[in-house]
Amino acid sequence: MSPKSTTLFHRAYQAAIAIKGLDGGIETLAGLLVAIAGTERLYNFAIWITAPEIASNPDSKTAHLIRHGASGLMHASETFVVFYLLVHGILKLGIAINLLRESDWIFPPAVVILTGFVIFMSYKLTVHWSAWLLGFALFDTLTIALVLNEWRNHRARLAQQHSTAA
Repeated sequence: MSPKSTTLFHRAYQAAIAIKGLDGGIETLAGLLVAIAGTERLYNFAIWITAPEIASNPDSKTAHLIRHGASGLMHASETFVVFYLLVHGILKLGIAINLLRESDWIFPPAVVILTGFVIFMSYKLTVHWSAWLLGFALFDTLTIALVLNEWRNHRARLAQQHSTAA
């Protein structure tokens, strides 16, 4: 593989992992917010914050999407929502931090956890179709491929360092 393509894959890897870390941080904060405020308060806040937009533009897709999401959140088990967001967010954040630090041990658990996410999303897609969920599953699949490639390159660099040192 040429150094230029390796650099391109490495940059794509770094970008995907940074996005995963940002997403993990947002999910963790959202889980804490739901735990503190509760789903009903968040639903009422979503209605309040979108009311002016819907009053001036009743067809606003964004405002209706926010309300729909808040409605779905309110009807879900608050304990499950908090647990899911916190566990999912903390796992993603921890994986991203350790992958960006190039910790040797993180590659296998990262692949296993991300594969678990893809399997769970695939199951959810069979129950209820969602283009968003498909997009997230495809992004996670791409991320797994990039992590596997980076792991292979990381092991090759370590082997080269050991052979040079010997």
